[in-house]
Amino acid sequence: MKKILLISLLCINFVAFAHCANPVVCELKYVDQAFTKTALTGEALDKARVMREEGEKLFKEGNEDVAIKVLKKAKKYLLEGKLDS
Repeated sequence: MKKILLISLLCINFVAFAHCANPVVCELKYVDQAFTKTALTGEALDKARVMREEGEKLFKEGNEDVAIKVLKKAKKYLLEGKLDS
């Protein structure tokens, strides 16, 4: 019985911490979710879309580190409405 309980707990922990295999894919999903929560409109929203597209393009070109930076910046912009210089 203890072995079954232990195995069950290990499986639950594995599922709880499992997420995207690729950090860029995760960031793309987070940015997409941020679009549903943002208060931005008009040109600001268009700017965020361009940043998201740039991040995806960089990822497809193999520049994952830069893509993550751009996507995190886009996510922050969508949720906070400001960009760091």
